[in-house]
Amino acid sequence: MKADILREKFLDFFKNRKHKVVEPDSLVPKDDPTVLFTPAGMNQFKKEFLGSTSGFLRAATCQRCLRTDDLDKVGKTSGHHTFFEMLGNFSFGDYFKKEAITWAWEFLTKELKISQDKLWVSVYKDDQEAYKIWRDLIKVHAQRIVKLGDKENFWPSEAKEKGPNGPCGPCSEIFFDWGVDVGCKSPGCDPSCSCGRFVEIWNLVFTQFNRKETGKLEPLPNKNIDTGMGLERLAAVMQGARNNFETELFQPVIKEISREALPENKKGLAYAISDHLRAVVFSIYDGVLPSNESRGYVVRKLIRKSVLHLRALGQKEPFLYKLVPVSIKTMQEFYPHLAERKENISQIILAEEKSFISTLNSSAILFEEKFSALAQKQDPDMAGKITFELYDTYGIPAELTREWLKERKIKISEEAFSRELSLQKNRSKSQSAMKGDVFSSGSADYGVKETKFSGYDGCQVKAKIIKIIKDGAEVKKAGKSDKVSIILDKTAFYAESGGQVGDSGELVRGKSIFAVTDTRKSGKAIIHIGFVKEGNFKNGDQLLARVDSARRLSIARNHTATHLLQAALRKVLGAHVRQQGSLVAEDRLRFDFTHFKDIDREQLDRIEEVVNSYVMADLKLGTKQATLAQAKKTGALAFFGEKYGTKVRVVSVQDVSKELCGGTHLDSTGQIGLFKITQEGSVASGVRRIEAVTGTFAYRVIKDHDQILSEVQEFLNVPAQMIPQEIEKRSRQLKELEKRLSSQRMDSIKSSLDGLLQQAEVISGVKVITSLIECADMDILRKNVDLIKEKADNAVIALGSKKDGKAFLVMGLTPDLLQRGLDAGKLIRQVAGIVGGSGGGRSDFAQAGGDKPQELGKAFEELKNILRGSL
Repeated sequence: MKADILREKFLDFFKNRKHKVVEPDSLVPKDDPTVLFTPAGMNQFKKEFLGSTSGFLRAATCQRCLRTDDLDKVGKTSGHHTFFEMLGNFSFGDYFKKEAITWAWEFLTKELKISQDKLWVSVYKDDQEAYKIWRDLIKVHAQRIVKLGDKENFWPSEAKEKGPNGPCGPCSEIFFDWGVDVGCKSPGCDPSCSCGRFVEIWNLVFTQFNRKETGKLEPLPNKNIDTGMGLERLAAVMQGARNNFETELFQPVIKEISREALPENKKGLAYAISDHLRAVVFSIYDGVLPSNESRGYVVRKLIRKSVLHLRALGQKEPFLYKLVPVSIKTMQEFYPHLAERKENISQIILAEEKSFISTLNSSAILFEEKFSALAQKQDPDMAGKITFELYDTYGIPAELTREWLKERKIKISEEAFSRELSLQKNRSKSQSAMKGDVFSSGSADYGVKETKFSGYDGCQVKAKIIKIIKDGAEVKKAGKSDKVSIILDKTAFYAESGGQVGDSGELVRGKSIFAVTDTRKSGKAIIHIGFVKEGNFKNGDQLLARVDSARRLSIARNHTATHLLQAALRKVLGAHVRQQGSLVAEDRLRFDFTHFKDIDREQLDRIEEVVNSYVMADLKLGTKQATLAQAKKTGALAFFGEKYGTKVRVVSVQDVSKELCGGTHLDSTGQIGLFKITQEGSVASGVRRIEAVTGTFAYRVIKDHDQILSEVQEFLNVPAQMIPQEIEKRSRQLKELEKRLSSQRMDSIKSSLDGLLQQAEVISGVKVITSLIECADMDILRKNVDLIKEKADNAVIALGSKKDGKAFLVMGLTPDLLQRGLDAGKLIRQVAGIVGGSGGGRSDFAQAGGDKPQELGKAFEELKNILRGSL
């Protein structure tokens, strides 16, 4: 039975048992600082587990998850993955152990028709309730019920002793038995044995306790159910495959990697590639791009590991990106929108592959830079740390570095390398693991269920003060100049969300005025942040909440303009364009989007023209509520970073744009007035950014440009339409003058060459010629090195120049010194850091640049010291 069918059967099974089938959450958990990626199906239901009502008490999902704590095991075992899908059913204070156990057993044995004789279960050692349900109600033989301890059968693992605080409880696991001929073959083998005979397929967590700071477990008033079953493992069991990678979820990619059967010692590499690719594809799909920080670092690391595995399989050129369409095809039935991003995801991966392969191919230069100091003075501990840095930051395999160090007789401390590696693994595990209390979130809990928002209908509303918060604590009143946050029962103020900044304005009660400087959300409560301008306020006060309507209108102009901008981008650049982030402020808008190529001037002008055509058409906007599924069916665009509820708000601009959006907008596009792009560029691999202004802010930008144009016209003393030609003419004249000056400077330097040669310092029979040449560029320095080579032999030449606040440094060797093993590239890399830069080149000529021109003299002295130690 294939995975697509298993997903469908699972969700239908629990739908028929009154569970709400909830859309899977993004891999990037919103408003949850406790985890880096979504690690389990329960993460999107943290608020429900804490008692927040969402209109359902039962839920079922197939959640995409990503974990990195077992990264080194992927491909080496049959069941470890970074990316996987978790089937789960959940109860929020509704049913408990009896139903959870009964339905799990029914699904496996009746719906999937797995033989009861092939299933074993485990329970927590002190959970007699679960044990009796399995033994007496389900009729599982006592011999096949295993009691395990805090580490194996309590969630979170060992929480009783080690924490974290918060909801926790015992769990019960269901195992599939591959048979007595598998694994250790011991007569007493059971699920507690790790020999491979038993594979865990379903974990039922019974959240019934609340762990306090002292470690005391208190019964929860509402007991919850949280279950998780790995789809990959279940598919393997149903297909009789002892290894998850032998299922249809992975095999198409594995077969594409190698058309021929791989030897056993190479299969693990292909397995790991097929796993890592899925993790990378879904991460990019959910908006995580390769980088050197946080989630992006994980994606970059997975791509690099895959590239190294492919090289080990003989594939030296970029290849991973070619596997993207194959991987997407295996998943697109349940994730149909993946196919729309296929080309974009492929291009992002290709760029990473090219960059990393280039790094690997030029690793010798990197080694020279990093280990230059150790070639003169051995430091095994530092060599170990640098080797780890090269592995961790650049992805260069430690084996490659060790081989290079061995050739140059540089000693390395394996203990130092292992220590750094261990520290990094601990950091990685701490990022994957939960931090703080279970179910903690980034927002404070002020005990307010919800603030009713009326801001779509107007800019003011009569309201009542529910809470006043000062310095994080609740207070009963606030006086003049007090900086506090106020929560109302209802408000017209829009709280910062979806890229749109929060409203500002005033809360007015008679002569008392509270200046609202920002508006934020905490759960479903809207927080008015500011200070008491006049009078005083207390809990229960009735007041008028009045938004700054002029500012709100400017923000609305920019928000509606972002929707028009996305529509224009998709029209001009293609349907692959997707929002990756935005800022909607009073004075500007910023829009990040997926696009892998540079945008030329003609395209940018066309984008601006299209947006303004929508503005001038004065198109009407419309909003309506719909279910998330209905909205997606109509083609409404969603932003990757948002967590949408069951009901969503759809904002439409006639037949031009349709997006899921909770922000404030105009009634028609004509209210924008004018749209002007101010900046465009790349912000990450595969992501570009456009900044723009609208309305009066756009008018001011154009007026500023007019003023600059008038000043240039006056300075050049030509009509406006002749400015480009005049600038071109003066540019030619300037270049001609620079050419003459350069020629004169060269003549001057030629006349002083003999003096340079006479001033050379002789070190072990080698002439060392160093000189500073004022205001010379690299070309002049290079020509002078060539001139000196013609007149000298047995010479090391180093020339430097200070120009425009930068240091320029060149180094050349006469041919006879090359025979003695000297290398200009190596020498310049050893001193380039002194001038605040880096360098490289050939053995006979090299150059460097830096931002510390004042240190050129020190660089020359260091060169001489190096030569004294090596000649």
